[in-house]
Amino acid sequence: MRRTRTLALAAAAATAVLVVSGCSSSKGGTTGGPSSAAGANAATKGIVNASDHKGGTVTYEMKGTPDSLDPGNTYYAYIYNFSRLYARSLTTFTPAPGTQGNKLAPDLAQGMGQVSADGKTWTYKLRPGLKYDDGTPITSKDVKYAIERSNFAPDVLSNGPTYFQQYLVDNPTPYQGPYKDKDPAGLHSIETPDDTTIVFHLKQPFADFDYLVSAPDTAPVPQAKDDGANYVKHIVSSGSYKFQSYDDGKGAVLVPNTNWDASTDPLRKQLADKIVLKMNIDQQTIDQDLMSGNAQVDLVGGGVDPQTQAKILLDPKLKAQSDNAGGGRLAYLALNTKVAPLDNVDCRKAVEYAIDKVAVQTAEGGPIRGDIATTVLPPDVTGHQDFDTYATPGNKGDEDKAKAELKACGHPDGFKTVITARSERDTEVKAATAIQGALGKVGIQLEIQQYPQGKYFTDYAGVPDFINQHGVGMMMMQWGADWPTGMGFLQQITDGRAIKASGNSNLAQLNDPKVNSLLDDATSNNSADARNQDYAQVDKQVMDDAVYVPLTDFKVFNYRPASSTNMVSTSAFSGEYDYLNIGTTNSN
Repeated sequence: MRRTRTLALAAAAATAVLVVSGCSSSKGGTTGGPSSAAGANAATKGIVNASDHKGGTVTYEMKGTPDSLDPGNTYYAYIYNFSRLYARSLTTFTPAPGTQGNKLAPDLAQGMGQVSADGKTWTYKLRPGLKYDDGTPITSKDVKYAIERSNFAPDVLSNGPTYFQQYLVDNPTPYQGPYKDKDPAGLHSIETPDDTTIVFHLKQPFADFDYLVSAPDTAPVPQAKDDGANYVKHIVSSGSYKFQSYDDGKGAVLVPNTNWDASTDPLRKQLADKIVLKMNIDQQTIDQDLMSGNAQVDLVGGGVDPQTQAKILLDPKLKAQSDNAGGGRLAYLALNTKVAPLDNVDCRKAVEYAIDKVAVQTAEGGPIRGDIATTVLPPDVTGHQDFDTYATPGNKGDEDKAKAELKACGHPDGFKTVITARSERDTEVKAATAIQGALGKVGIQLEIQQYPQGKYFTDYAGVPDFINQHGVGMMMMQWGADWPTGMGFLQQITDGRAIKASGNSNLAQLNDPKVNSLLDDATSNNSADARNQDYAQVDKQVMDDAVYVPLTDFKVFNYRPASSTNMVSTSAFSGEYDYLNIGTTNSN
């Protein structure tokens, strides 16, 4: 997916029950060190222009289109972030700078999950008085239904992760999802004994479960209003904003949800009169609009155009409104283990040795866009250990070692294959071009194919049948943790049981029993130290398997307009600004 966080859960895994009850939390919103003074990287240290000023229009612009605005059908960090405006999950992350933003808080739930003694049952209680934008009450049954539709109907909603599908106890007969299954009870492992209680029954203890329910697929969906893939056109809001309009592929307009009650929500402020999202905007135009104040946020949050970056760095006034932030995000190359000759580990090792990572780093924008990476786990994710399985002089590649591995895999003269990249991401395409040049020196010839980011996982790189049938051997990728532990970073990209037909994130199609077993142990282990050792061992085994080439521990370089309020860069969403309470001093 495509997101990032960094903390360890101390609680043991268990079965969960969701109960709706009273809320003792106070009103408010942003936490962390408020700061009205701007300055370079100020939003990585505090909340810049902290304000409760109401009014005006906050405009988000983005390159390309998202996978979906449907909270149950998305797996991009920036939509996880943005969707919190209209979709409240059981828990969420607090708006705070850097790793402080990794702190979990109850959202729909009034507290964290209550865990059973055997670690297989979790219990949550919802806050009282929760309503949708049409005034109807939100119930625990709606939360259950949301999980069923997002996790068990991959032919209809294919974008999101598969955690619930993997970890919830199976029905007596295979559950076919809410659109096909005839069992009126639905998924038996989620119980709703009343409208305020939900119970999750797990196959095994899961220490990170409180983090898991922060995902937007736990945001409630009323079954009567759901029509599958078309639900995105009329999403029912549980958050502080609701949809006034939605134009597929072009944008959306959100306005305050008059049935949102601040007394049920200690995190949101509902400041802007209107929130406008514009899609398919060129990055240079987005940068210009940000600097002119015509837009407040670059939704994708991946950083300004390289030319804009140079301009900002040379102008002290502009630089004072920029933030260079990390957040557990890795840029890497995925190697397809199902396409010859990369189904041979020695051929994959040849790629590991041949790549000039300094050239890739330069293509991405230089060191300001990330440090050279040698491991799958970034340094700020728990479980990380420093090592370099395929060390090369100066990180610039080693042609001799690469050629030796090519000889070992029976391709001494090299081979041909396809590498994919997202067309809207210029630096990703440039990085692919740098890889093409480095591999060409050892006889590995690459054809670069570009695909739109909104369909990259649903139609192309994330569809095993497509990449296998079209001879795609390599795929450009960025990844940040779904939540801030090694499990939240590793599971969806390394666990063979997470591979799915569409919306797949395990692009290498890795299915190593050693990796799967280590992840199982980490899932159920009550010791944080032991879990971190498991994560480090997974990292080392994945590198031994040579299925991913870590390129850079990616950082963003973003610009914040002076008119934007409550700007804070958070590790919870890969260094993006936290979108929950952004306002504007502009009057319209």
